[in-house]
Amino acid sequence: MPLPTEPARVAFTLNGQACTADHGISLMAAMANAGQATTRISVGGEARSALCGMGVCQECRVTVDGQRRLACQTPVCEGMVVQRLDGNEPVPQPLPSAPAGQATAHCDVLVLGAGPAGLEAAQAAAEAGAQVVLVDDNPLPGGQIWRQRPGAPSEAHALTRRIDAQRTIERHSATRAVSFPAPGQVLLEGPDSAWVQSYQHLILCSGARERLLPFPGWTLPGVTGAGALQALVKAGTQVAGQRVVVAGSGPLLLAVAHTLREHGAQVPQVAEQAPWSAMIGTAAALWRWPGKLVQAARLHTAAWQPGTVVVRALGTERLEAVRLRQGAREWEQACDRLACGYGLVPNNALARLAGCTVDAADAVVVDSQMATSVAGIWAAGELTGPGGSERARVQGRMAGYAATGQTERAQNLRGELRRWQAFADTMAHGFALGESVRQLADDDTVLCRCEDLTVGEVRHAGGWQQAKLQTRCGMGPCQGRTCATAAQTLWGWETPAPREPVVPVRIDSLLQR
Repeated sequence: MPLPTEPARVAFTLNGQACTADHGISLMAAMANAGQATTRISVGGEARSALCGMGVCQECRVTVDGQRRLACQTPVCEGMVVQRLDGNEPVPQPLPSAPAGQATAHCDVLVLGAGPAGLEAAQAAAEAGAQVVLVDDNPLPGGQIWRQRPGAPSEAHALTRRIDAQRTIERHSATRAVSFPAPGQVLLEGPDSAWVQSYQHLILCSGARERLLPFPGWTLPGVTGAGALQALVKAGTQVAGQRVVVAGSGPLLLAVAHTLREHGAQVPQVAEQAPWSAMIGTAAALWRWPGKLVQAARLHTAAWQPGTVVVRALGTERLEAVRLRQGAREWEQACDRLACGYGLVPNNALARLAGCTVDAADAVVVDSQMATSVAGIWAAGELTGPGGSERARVQGRMAGYAATGQTERAQNLRGELRRWQAFADTMAHGFALGESVRQLADDDTVLCRCEDLTVGEVRHAGGWQQAKLQTRCGMGPCQGRTCATAAQTLWGWETPAPREPVVPVRIDSLLQR
């Protein structure tokens, strides 16, 4: 029988309308491709859509067959019934509880996160014969950088195939770590059930999220994080023919612009906030990493403009244009999408909840063997500070080796780690945030997207705890991950200590503790 020439399609219902989509793409992509990207109406009556693209901001939450789901992390399936959230969120239908006596499991090594670091850690631990459980909240392994779709590099697919071929590795996708019920235990929640996973050794590879900073108009549908839009495109969102402005800071911007152009988008502007002087110095240092120098040359585009920031997103019901500033000059650029992100922030909630020490940049502190300050817990990848996939993979292997007693093999990788750490330090220095991005939001700009609280309502609280008590800031579904990071960047506020559960969770899941 000949292979089909067209991708398989699935039928689903969206806000009462019959729709179809390519099988396997994310629900958020299917909604956007169907022209219905609005996922919810906020408490203040604003239309909202995906922002972070990785399940942190909670802006893409919808109901699927009566259950709350995140559209960016849910694959579209045949027959599903999807409804956006209009103000008051419905009470979800209960799921059956896990069968008695089957709610606890044990492993030698538990790896939380299946990005480059987590995949390498699991593989390294399995080489010692350890029973490994690998958990990730995405439907496919690979993390935000790989996503395991056709655009992922061949080594990403090869690594995943090696993982799946290992009999001693058990992999759980679309599964989240919720809390630590007791030492040596993590409560995990999957799509339909929850269980307590006990472990002897824990390796945290929870990655990082984009730093998303407020500016007027940033809540308009069509405005996303830079990496978020790249992830959404990898998940199936169609951007062919659309005009996309990419803005913010960091080498990710050029990679995002390249991905967009490969998928048929027009990218008239790549606005980098760092000045030309910093960029020239950073480029001059790339001779130490020839592969990165070649990559930078390949990704470079005439649309890239250092010393440029987006000061306002313009539109009524959705994004229509952006206003940009370069020095004293301001101008407007018509566009269909804005992808704007200011670097990365470690996802340290689980690590902090477990008692691991973090530094001033919120990165988990590790020693030369990737061990944290808590005995039996290791950390690797962007959780220890942004540094790219090469550094993450080296750290992941070191953590996997060290956690299973393969200390010499871990030590042998220290030279390679130093090389990639130097690259990470160079990037962090070159793309350091300037004061201009901290001055973009006015008092009427929304800061807390969950509760529709403005900068003017929050800034006068003077600190995070006072802001929560006085304004409800950070009390919504994202639990402050977006607004607390913004407040830290804008005003130097200390980020709040995480509390259990670290993610929104079903009551049935908590009963498994």
